Amino acid sequence: MTSGNQTRVTEFLFSMFLHLHEGGLIVFILLLLIYGFIITGNLMIFIVTQLDVTLHTPMYFFIRVLSFLEIWYTTTTIPKMLSCLVSEQKTISLAGCLLQMYFFHSLGITEGCVLTAMAIDRYVAICNPLRYPTIMTPKLCIRLTAGSFLCGFLLVLPEIAWIGTLPFCGSNEMQQIFCDFTPVLSLACTDTALVVIVDAIHAVEILASFLVIALSYLRIIVVILQMPSAEGRHKAFSTCAAHLAVFLLFFGSVAVMYLRFSATYSVFWDTAIAVTFVILAPFLNPIVYSLRNKDMKDAIGRLFGYQKRAGGIERSI
Repeated sequence: MTSGNQTRVTEFLFSMFLHLHEGGLIVFILLLLIYGFIITGNLMIFIVTQLDVTLHTPMYFFIRVLSFLEIWYTTTTIPKMLSCLVSEQKTISLAGCLLQMYFFHSLGITEGCVLTAMAIDRYVAICNPLRYPTIMTPKLCIRLTAGSFLCGFLLVLPEIAWIGTLPFCGSNEMQQIFCDFTPVLSLACTDTALVVIVDAIHAVEILASFLVIALSYLRIIVVILQMPSAEGRHKAFSTCAAHLAVFLLFFGSVAVMYLRFSATYSVFWDTAIAVTFVILAPFLNPIVYSLRNKDMKDAIGRLFGYQKRAGGIERSI
């Protein structure tokens, strides 16, 4: 087919979504419940860490920022997925696709930078506790957060601008559950050899954050193992366990997805990996940071008055 006979693509079709009669309704209800839990859980963490003065520490400041990011990170993709599950028109406009890619990756990179800042915070708290209050000041926390947002929203901009200049023609069928670089570039009817540069940029971003966090935790583990008391080791590790779990889940799935270069997966595994870091990781984060965190549970109890009532019951007994 000659380029003159090709129709310019103005929207993309998501081919991975089930129709309602094929089980799409069940998937819709399940995804809606998960999305509701993600929004509610992260919103509660954000409110509790903001209102409870005992949680006005650098660690919970970064957790609050992370919860804020998670709300918008999932909102860039899941509402569109829900729409595609109940609609016969499982499409997204070219402009909408570019915007979804931009905000999804910008927020994702920002989240990776915030996780890196959290690793630095834990490193200073455990490896240099006497200087911790003078190093991790509110001003430094704000600067690290601002730097994370600048890094996230500026780094991905040239890639999106370049993709926006590409011509799309022929097939508009995308075998993915959201707009992402590789599926979109595969539909361009021009040479996309520059995708190697895009892969390299992603690799540098991911590996830089991964190395900082990994090196921080290697040093943290060494210091913890050198602590004389078992109680001290347990307390020190418990403060890092939640962040380490989120780090492994987030960076593990992202690395598998974006550090593969020319390697290809089946459509099933591509979708499964996407579900892991788009849906599963954000779903588990509120659980890790609240239900498995004593300080957070106590703060939630104080917010809703549970501890006060419980104390009254104990006194009456």
